[in-house]
Amino acid sequence: MNTKSRNSTPSSDHAVRCAEPAIPTRRRAFLIIGALLALSLASLALALSIGSVTIPLADIVSALFGEAGDTSSEVVRSLRLPRALAGFACGGLLAIAGALLQVLLRNPLADPYILGISGGAGIGAMFTILFGLGAASVNAGAFLGAFAAMLLVFGLAHGDGSWTRTRLLLTGVIVAAGCGAGVALMLSIAPDNRLRGMLFWLMGDLSQSGEPHLALGVLVAILLVAFPFARELNLLSRGEDIARTLGVRVAFLRRGVYFTASLATATAVTLAGSIGFIGLIVPHLVRLASGNDQRILLPASALAGGSLLLIADTLARAVIAPRQLPVGVLTALIGVPVFLFLLARDSRPKH
Repeated sequence: MNTKSRNSTPSSDHAVRCAEPAIPTRRRAFLIIGALLALSLASLALALSIGSVTIPLADIVSALFGEAGDTSSEVVRSLRLPRALAGFACGGLLAIAGALLQVLLRNPLADPYILGISGGAGIGAMFTILFGLGAASVNAGAFLGAFAAMLLVFGLAHGDGSWTRTRLLLTGVIVAAGCGAGVALMLSIAPDNRLRGMLFWLMGDLSQSGEPHLALGVLVAILLVAFPFARELNLLSRGEDIARTLGVRVAFLRRGVYFTASLATATAVTLAGSIGFIGLIVPHLVRLASGNDQRILLPASALAGGSLLLIADTLARAVIAPRQLPVGVLTALIGVPVFLFLLARDSRPKH
């Protein structure tokens, strides 16, 4: 009788396995990552090839790995490659930020802009554009505004130490609304010759993205920092009580997730403006294929988000060439039907 009782008592390892999401097989994980890597390379080749002048794939390879000198090499190396890498980095950062915030808030509607960081960046960018400062000043103003909004939301939500998901979410929504009012005020008083640039920034634009090295470095650093905490994130996604019971330092992890997602969002918004739907849609699409294991979800989201933004930016340059559309318009046009499909799929009765 005692033996049966001991055998029927679940061990702590069994509790951990029950709390963690189902983990895809190693083969399936490799297939998902491999497919997304192939999609990333294909979207990069598409971005380097398509434009006002179409460049064949063979010329792209020679331009990237051969000696510079002809017109094709200059176009690829100086114009299209920096923009493509910046777009990939921004898409990856937004997708990772969305995935992390959906874990932190346990809300499938959470996206990188829900905590007011984009609004703060918009205030800083609109202020510098309003006074006619250069592109470097716009990037600096956007980053400082995003950083100030991040600290403001964290300080107000933390309060007396009782930081809850609801309090954080409400604080972010209120700060975002206030920043939106400030942006609307500056748009209403801006002269006509500055208004177009302000609107393009607000809708997302990669034409002034500049050097992509910093954004790529931040993307790699965030993946390296977040990946060792994938098990803890898996447990946190099931609830704070479960995570705390199984030994996760919940307060430390929540602060780390918040600041990591905020840094990713601030970097992407500084480089490309407000680009919507990437951080909301991409984590959902990746979960359909890979499940909710953060060891697969985070790198897969980075690859999928970068690829999606690259494809959208290529379309933005090519649809009405030689004129360009704001890339945020294309991501919204892609994201809205995808999101409606996900809603319809989740609303179906399950047997």
